[in-house]
Amino acid sequence: MNKSVLITGASSGIGKDTAKLLLRKGYTVYGASRRIEKMKDIEALGVRLLEMDVTKDESIVDGMNKIIEETRRIDILINNAGYGSYGALEDVPLSEGKYQFEVNVFGMARLCQLAIPYMRQQKSGKIVNVSSIGGEAGEPHGSWYHATKYAVEGLSDSIRMELKQFGIDVVVIQPGAIKTEWNTIARENLVKISGNTAYGEMVQKHAKFLKSADEGSMASEPIVIAKAISKAIEAKNPKTRYAVGGGAKIAKFMRSILSDKMHDKMMLGFINRQKA
Repeated sequence: MNKSVLITGASSGIGKDTAKLLLRKGYTVYGASRRIEKMKDIEALGVRLLEMDVTKDESIVDGMNKIIEETRRIDILINNAGYGSYGALEDVPLSEGKYQFEVNVFGMARLCQLAIPYMRQQKSGKIVNVSSIGGEAGEPHGSWYHATKYAVEGLSDSIRMELKQFGIDVVVIQPGAIKTEWNTIARENLVKISGNTAYGEMVQKHAKFLKSADEGSMASEPIVIAKAISKAIEAKNPKTRYAVGGGAKIAKFMRSILSDKMHDKMMLGFINRQKA
C-alpha cells in the first residue's frame, strides 16, 4: 500500500524537493500551495496538486477532504509552508505579525487538527513540522518570525506527548541556512520596513549578513532538508528533532553552551562587523 503524504509549501524550495524525493520513493504525494502554477513541473512527475491557502480554513478543509476522498487515509503530514518577514518590532505593523502567525502556526495547527482523527483511526501516522534553527534562538529584527518558530517548537513538543498513545509520531525539522527564496524575502522586507528608521544602520548591516549566509558556501541546498524529512518518516522510532543544513548543528551547539548575554554578543558581533 502506498502511503499518502501531504506537503504544504510545495511550490518551491524544501517543499518541492521533498515532494519529488518522496514521489520517487513510491509515496502518493499531495503538494499544496497557493501558487499552483508553480507546481506544474512536479504535477508532470506525478505529484497531485492542491491549491491551498493555509490562512483560509475552507481551503485547508477542502484540501484534506480531497485526500481522504481519493485515498481514504492520511499517513504523513509535512507542515512546510511558512515565511519570514523581518523588521524591527517597533516598525512592523501588527497586522504583519499576525499574518506570520496565521501562516507559520495557525495553518499548521489546523492541518494537524484535521489529520489527527484519521491517524488515530489508523493507529499510525507521522506529523513533520518544519521549524527552524531559529526556533531555539532569536536574532535582532526577526522578532515575529522567531516567535512563530518558538511556537512551532512548543506546539510540537506538546502534541508529541498527546499523540504517542495512538502510535502517531511528531517530528520537528530545524533547517539552518538553506538556499531558498525565504532569505531574499526576509532581507528585502527588513530593508523596506526598517532601513530608513532609527534602526537603519544596523538593519543595513544585518541585510548584508543575511545575504552572505544565503549566498555563501555555508548555505545548503533544499534537498538536504528533503532527505532529513525522508529519514524521519521512514524511521521506526524517529528523533524528536533533526537540525540539518548550513550551520544548524553548530548554531544549536553554541546556543546550548552560551548564556543568553553571550549569545546576544555573538549574534550582534556577526552583524556589526558587516559594513553598512
